[in-house]
Formats: sequence, structure tokens, C-alpha cells
Amino acid sequence: MEPAWRQQGRGRGRGQDAPGERPRPQQKERDRPGVSAGRGAKNKTTASPEPATGESVQSKFEEIRRSNQAAAKRLVESHVSSSSDEDEDEENNDDGDRQRGKILESTFTSYTSQTGGDASGLLRTGQYLSDLFQSGALTCLICIASVKRTQPVWSCSGCFSLFHLPCIQKWARDSVFLISSVTDEDFGQKQHPWPCPKCRTEYPPSATPNRYTCYCGKLQDPPADPWLVPHSCGSVCQKELRPGCGHTCLLLCHPGPCPPCPKMVTVSCMCGKAKPLPRRCSNKSWSCQQQCGKLLACKQHTCSQPCHSECRPCPRVSLQRCMCGRQTAERPCASPHWSCQQVCGAPLSCGNHTCEEACHDGACPPCPRSVSRSCPCGKNKSSLPCTEEVPPCGDTCDRRLSCLKHTCSMRCHRGSCETCRQEVEKECRCGKYRKQMACHKEYLCDSKCPRTRNCQRHQCRRKCCPGNCPPCDQVCGRTLGCRNHKCPSGCHQGSCYPCPETVEVRCTCGSAVLVVPCGRERSTKPPRCKEPCRCPPSCHHRTRDPHRCHPGACPPCRQPCLLPLPGCPHACPQPCHDLVLVRSQQVQLAGPWEQPSEPAFVKKALPCPPCQVPIPTSCFGEHEVSPVPCHRQGRFSCRRRCGRPLACGNHSCRRECHLVTAGDQCEACEDGCSKPRPPGCPHPCPCPCHPGDCPPCSQMIRQRCHCRISTLYVECRKLTTADEQTKVGLASCNNQCPKELSCGHRCKQVCHPGACEETCQQKVKLRCPCRRIRKEVVCSLSAQSLLQCDDVCRDQQRKVSQMKEAEQQAALEEEQKKLQEELEAFEKRQQRGGRRGKRRGRKEEVDEEQERARRWWRRCAALVLVPLGGALLSAAAFYLLSTS
Repeated sequence: MEPAWRQQGRGRGRGQDAPGERPRPQQKERDRPGVSAGRGAKNKTTASPEPATGESVQSKFEEIRRSNQAAAKRLVESHVSSSSDEDEDEENNDDGDRQRGKILESTFTSYTSQTGGDASGLLRTGQYLSDLFQSGALTCLICIASVKRTQPVWSCSGCFSLFHLPCIQKWARDSVFLISSVTDEDFGQKQHPWPCPKCRTEYPPSATPNRYTCYCGKLQDPPADPWLVPHSCGSVCQKELRPGCGHTCLLLCHPGPCPPCPKMVTVSCMCGKAKPLPRRCSNKSWSCQQQCGKLLACKQHTCSQPCHSECRPCPRVSLQRCMCGRQTAERPCASPHWSCQQVCGAPLSCGNHTCEEACHDGACPPCPRSVSRSCPCGKNKSSLPCTEEVPPCGDTCDRRLSCLKHTCSMRCHRGSCETCRQEVEKECRCGKYRKQMACHKEYLCDSKCPRTRNCQRHQCRRKCCPGNCPPCDQVCGRTLGCRNHKCPSGCHQGSCYPCPETVEVRCTCGSAVLVVPCGRERSTKPPRCKEPCRCPPSCHHRTRDPHRCHPGACPPCRQPCLLPLPGCPHACPQPCHDLVLVRSQQVQLAGPWEQPSEPAFVKKALPCPPCQVPIPTSCFGEHEVSPVPCHRQGRFSCRRRCGRPLACGNHSCRRECHLVTAGDQCEACEDGCSKPRPPGCPHPCPCPCHPGDCPPCSQMIRQRCHCRISTLYVECRKLTTADEQTKVGLASCNNQCPKELSCGHRCKQVCHPGACEETCQQKVKLRCPCRRIRKEVVCSLSAQSLLQCDDVCRDQQRKVSQMKEAEQQAALEEEQKKLQEELEAFEKRQQRGGRRGKRRGRKEEVDEEQERARRWWRRCAALVLVPLGGALLSAAAFYLLSTS
């Protein structure tokens, strides 16, 4: 067997020639003078020295090696696909799946050999490797384009995302430039870091990638080998594992994070009491579940927790003194030093003052007044004892005011100085205007800053801006490269960060999922799915012909139609014609320069063909039956009389046999209603001939109410259908009966028929004969209830009669007395005589008449006032007796 360097066409990349392959270097070597042309060249030429022969063999070996590498590179470039479309084609081949499986197996072999076949720690790393071989999964977030296998890339050490090398170099330069232009007063003098576009991990300027290396960083410009992971050198990774354990990664050069350490180490438990056991290095911390027993920080108790790494603070409580030693309290052992917050009060070193600090440990500070002191303005020093205050010196204060330009003009004083009130010419903050004003006030003009902020998009617009415009506080809002979202960052210069969102691209059924960066979902093909197609049928069938999940439209249905034909119970026997390609009607074009507006073929749903089954059919009136084809099935007229019952239900149609439709009904009955009326109704039915019972009579009947006062109008149907009690209610006007009872009161009932009830329920008042006692009773029972006077009434009557008799006796005595006086006066007049006597008699007569008139008025007043006074006395006596 020949050596490997002589086996041309058998090495990697030599199985098939690439198109346009250059001539092999072996042929050039043969044409050179002094070089053997074949195996028998030694026999045909003169012997040469051994060093020359060794050099020719070595040079030939180098030429063959370079030739093999060039052929392998051309093979990779021509047959190994890099774009997403070619990756999709490779995914459709079972050979590509087997090849990827072998690559992953060779990458994980060194790890699984240490774990005994357990690959649970490779899930995260395996996901990164799967994305490398999946179409559209690797996308540069800066340019939103696919990362091809032959393109130089750079991987972030924080998020392990892949970026095109030129893209990340431009990103780093732009980031450093923007930060320097905003923060540096001397542009470019400071070294600013640049962030990762995805995870924002910061890198120093010296870490800007300037060469294309593999994932582990050992090989520069790794070749594209179809039997290795893309962008990998194929050697062991050997990166230090995290967290650091002293071991290195055992996988072949790979993307993503390194898996947990798989090596076995012998370690003791966390408390160190148990014997060491072999454990996986990535999970070497274990607990023996025994009590820890270590002395805690309080130096009093031991840890009672099961085996653990670090002991917790002591959870117990004990009596502990404060730092000054005055108070004792129960406190956790974990915090022995505590303060009672009381003033210390210990005498200071001066012996005159006490410590004013809160509870503290250690010695008290020295007396603050024992040090060298000065007057309030600070000009004169004093060495007075701490018990005396230093007086003001009386000189001018001369301390700097808050404006830092003028000094205090007051005498030496305690406390803070006043604000500066001197009038000075002040310049505004932006330097445009000047104004005379108080020194302690700040002068701000109203002019707005026209400068552009650091975003170079918006103006500052701050009043009296001194030139250091603040950063722009608005949101950027520019559309990101994904064309779906807007930049949420603050307004900034340069290009925005890539969109951090991801989008799931699913197959038609949704089983296969491919996660791509936002913006790539429109150009990424759906992933390949091996599940059956779940798309609902577009025709009327329940299921489709079984086939795999696929993008795009499903193939046309080949099942028989079997739809029930319209108007008949038969099914369509033709193939499914819900979506059939038919030639569209083209519009006549005016010339060859016009393009048709519609495609030549369009999908349309064709109707089912007409049914050809003969069906027996009857005439319109169902008088006879004749056979008619199913699709031409239609009823006909037999020329007989219709005979259908009319709508009234009492007569039949007299027209010729006809079809009854909504617009062509049987003739309407024009006869009047001849049905009997309900008993008691004197009105005829107002409707024409109709089916069923006649409608209730709605005419009004006029009648008088029971009391014969009001006129009522009642519907006829209510009177004819009402019973006796209801009729009585309908004939009532619902007013009070106007009739009077025998007792004189009005009837309390509502308008009613017949005579009124004599039982009067109105209440009346009864009195005794002396009218002192009162009682309310029902009018119908007043005749049976009589009130008699009692003993009180009799005593009252007796007293009243005695008073009346006494008054009458006094009146009679007064009358008799007056009559006697008149009689005596008359006798005296008769005894007088002569003219003088006549005159005197006339005068006496006049006086006598006047006296008579007076007596008559007194008599009348006595006759009126005496009975009235008696009545008043009787009423007073009755009131007194009744109240007592």
C-alpha cells in the first residue's frame, strides 16, 4: 500500500474535482528539470547524491500537501452550502441529518466518556450547536443577515452570540466614537469600552476583534470543514471551566458556554466529618446530614444545623449589656454590640463638662472647649478655661460671605453672617445680558438656547443656558433594523442597538419551531416538519388525503364529491370540484404592449351537474302523478278544479288547478260571516267569512249605574262573558251611594243595587238628660244605648234649682219695694194743691216719669242679668264639679 501523501484523490477533499480545478502541482513537478517523473525515474537517470534525493522527496511532499488543502477548500466552497436556502436543501436530505449527527457525536464524545453517557449537562451547549446547523437560526443582529459558514465571525463571551467580523468591528469603532464625542473634553484622549450589541457586556478598546479565530481562540482563520462544527478548529476546547475548579473543557472547539465539569473527584462533606466520597466536580459539595457542631461567632453556642458550608449567625437570645453598661436586655447572640441611645454623661478630662455623645464603647473624647479657641471672627486667639465663653473682639468681622466676593462689614459676632446685599453688575448665565442687582441673587435671562443637544436632533431650548446643554431626555423612537419595533433608548447619535426581541417561525402545523431574531421572520423559510399535515380541508370533505406537513397550499382533493344535489336526495358522483382550475375570461387587449390583468387560470368552485334520475311528480293540486327527470322536476296543472279549502275554512277554491305561491294564492272568500253570535250580544260580526271563532265584540253598551246618576260605557264582550258578580261590578260607578238611611245619615257603601243596609256604622254622641255625661256609639245602636244621670248630676241639679229660687225671691222682694215707693210718692202728690202746687206737681211729674223710666230700665236689666248670672254661676259650678 502506498503512503498517504502518494494516494492522490483519496484524501479529504479529493474525492471529486471541483469545476475549473487547476492542474495538479505533481504535473508541474514532473516538468521541472532534475525531478523524477515517476517511480522508474531512478533507473533512467544517473544517480544523484542522497541529500538531493531527500530534498526532492520533501519538496514533493509539501507540494502534494498544499494541493490537497487547495482541493479541499475548493470542495468546501463548491459543495458545502452556507446560505439559508442551501441549508434548507441540505436539511431535506437524510444524508445531511446523519452527517450532523456524526459531527455532534464526535464533539460530545470526550465529555460523555467521562460521564458514562450522561448528556444532561450538554443541553445548553447542544442548543447552540443545533442552531448552527439549522436554517436561519444564526443571524447577525447588527446587519440582520444570515451568518454563513465561510464568513469570518466573532463570538461574544457573555451571551455567545455570533456577529460578522466586519460588523462587530464597525460597531466597536462607532460606539467608542460616540462615547468619546459626548464625554471627552479632549476628544480621543480617554479609552472608553464598547458594549456587545445584545447583552451589553463591555469590552476594552484593546479587545476589539481584528482577526478571525475559532471558538477556543487557538486557530486563526479556521478552514470550513464539512465534517466539523462551522467556525471550529476541531481540537479540544481546553478553556477554564466556570466556576473555576482547575479543570478545562473536554469538548471539541464549540460555540456557546462550556458544560459543567464532568470529572470525578474525591471530596469530603461540607462539615468535614464524613469520609471523602467520589463526586462529580461540578457538583462536589454534599452534606452528610450530621449536626455541624462548630462554635459560632458568639463563642457561647455551637451550630445545631445539619452539615452545611457556612454557619449562620447564632439564633439564640441572651442577656447582654449595652456599650456604656447601663442597661441589660435580651438580644440575639449574633449582635452583642448594641447602644441604648442614652447620653453617656461621663465626666470629661477637664472635670467641668460631661460627655454628650450617645452610648458608645471605649474612652470618651476630650473636652471640645479645652483646645485652643478664638473669637467668632477668628482674628484673636484665647486661652480661657473651658468654663468661660470667648467674647467677641469688637473688630470688623471680615469673613467671606456666601457670594465669595465680599466680606462681612459687621462687628465680630456669633452665628452666620448675613447675605450679601451690595449692588453689582451681574452677567447672566449664558453671557448675553448684564444687569445691576443684589450680589446674592442669580441673574437668569429669558433667552432660550438654540444649540443642538448631544443627539444632534433636538434643540436645547433651556432658558439662559451656559453652554453645557443637558443630554436629550426624549425617547429615540427610530425604527429599528427589524422594521417591527422602535428604539426605546434615549435619543442618541449614530445607529440604534439591534432589536433584542426574537420571533418564533413555525411550520404550518406549529410543531416545529425555529427562533430567529426579530426582522428575519419574513425571509426565513419555515422549519422542516415530519408530522402529518393538519391543515383543514378547503373543500367540503372532513379530511384531506394523508400527506406530511408542508409550506404553501395543499394539493387538490381527489375524493368523490358526494354532495347532496340541490332539490333532490341524490349525491353528486363526480370528483371533488370545490376548487378547480378554469380558464379565466380575458379582456380584449388594445395591443401587444398591454398585459393581461388576470391570470390565465383561476381556482373556482364549479356547481354539481344536474341530476338525471327520473322522479314521479304530481300536479299542482295533486290530482295526478307523472314521471319527470330529477333535474327537470316541476309540477304542472291538470286543468281540474282546485278544490283546496280557502282561508276561511268554510268554503273551497273554485279556480282551475294552479300552483299556490306567495304571489298566487287561492281566491279569497267574499261571503259575510254567518256564524251565530254569543248569547246576550245584539251586534252582528263585523268581519268577512273567516276561520275559527268570531272575534270578541268590541262595541260599547251604554247603561245607567245602580244609583241612576252616572252613565257608563261597557264593552259588549265584557258583559256577555261576565258572571253575575262581575256584571254588578261593571254596572257600578264606584262612587259613594247618595241615598239616606232612616237615621238621616248617608249610605257609606259604593254604588250598589237594591236597598241600602239599615245598619248605620257612623258614630254619634249620646248625653245624659243634664248633658254632663257624653259617649260615642254606633248610630244603629244609639236607640238601645240610653245614658242616665248619676248622683253627681242630681246634686248639681239640686244646687242649681236652689240658686234659681233664691234669685227669684230676691227679684220679687225688690219689685215689691219699688212698688211701695211709687205708691207713697203718688199719695204725696195727691195731698199737694194750688198753682204752685201744679207747677211743682208738673215738675214732680216730669221727675217721676224720668224716675219711672229709670226703674223700668233697672227692671229690664234685672230680668235679663239675673237669669244670665244664674246661668254663668251654674256653668261655673258645673265646671268646678266636673274638674273635681
